[in-house]
Amino acid sequence: MSLVPHLSITPDVAAALAAGGPVVALESTIITHGMPYPQNLEMAKNVEKVIRDNGARPATIAIMDGRFHVGVTEADLERLARTGGKAAKASRRDVAALLASGQTAGTTVATTMMAAHAAGIALFATGGIGGVHRGAETTFDISADLDELGKTPVAVVCAGAKLILDIPKTLEVLESKGVPVLGFGTDAFPAFWARESGGAVDHRVDSPEAAAKIIALQFALGLGGVLVANPIPEAAALDRTEIEGRIDVAIRDAEATGVGRKELTPYLLKRIFELTAGKSLAANIALVENNAAVAARIAVALAEQTH
Repeated sequence: MSLVPHLSITPDVAAALAAGGPVVALESTIITHGMPYPQNLEMAKNVEKVIRDNGARPATIAIMDGRFHVGVTEADLERLARTGGKAAKASRRDVAALLASGQTAGTTVATTMMAAHAAGIALFATGGIGGVHRGAETTFDISADLDELGKTPVAVVCAGAKLILDIPKTLEVLESKGVPVLGFGTDAFPAFWARESGGAVDHRVDSPEAAAKIIALQFALGLGGVLVANPIPEAAALDRTEIEGRIDVAIRDAEATGVGRKELTPYLLKRIFELTAGKSLAANIALVENNAAVAARIAVALAEQTH
């Protein structure tokens, strides 16, 4: 049985897909678990507007009322934003239980990719992917996002991986999974709030058309997902050394309080927001909007090349 019978696609998104038009998927854990209310609601509305302004149709994805919703109404966005951390956080292992129970859940990169692919959406914009957590050699804490990228043909535009992760190990796992990492206008793999992580991308692309050409061929060859690494705008970037110091404090706090597994990333993001006096949130919003714009332009180029 496929995921398709469990999708509710809004009429505008369905019409765009039927016409072969550009559509960009958006995750919802950034709304439920990534930011406080009302900033999360303002961000979600702005990101959808950015995608429209760049010629594509936004499709925010969430689990609500026993269905995957591909595209949501303004009322749904408000509901997700107000529910916040009380909502479940849905990774692949949680999907069946959450659909069966009818709970409201924000979708992670992995589950957003699943629903996007089932709906026929090729592009997905997010903040940063999950990856290999620091200390994973003892905890085995590795995000399901990496497995999903290895097998699901969706192109994910992100600002790299969060600095809270072990980025060298994350890049190694992406290589093992056969996931090409494209740097959009960069040779360096970005680190969410910082423009460089110390790691390198696999291939550089300098236009939406160049990215779309590789993505189309990757999917035609049946080779799984593509990661498009798009650095945070320079004006919004945080100093890497300074943010790493704050992250070290946040990780020690998490260890002291026993936070782990899927609660770890939301805890760290909240703690880093506190430790940076809100600077991390402003940077987060800027990078998500930038990723949405790039994803929309790539989606437009992909639609032109394939239809």
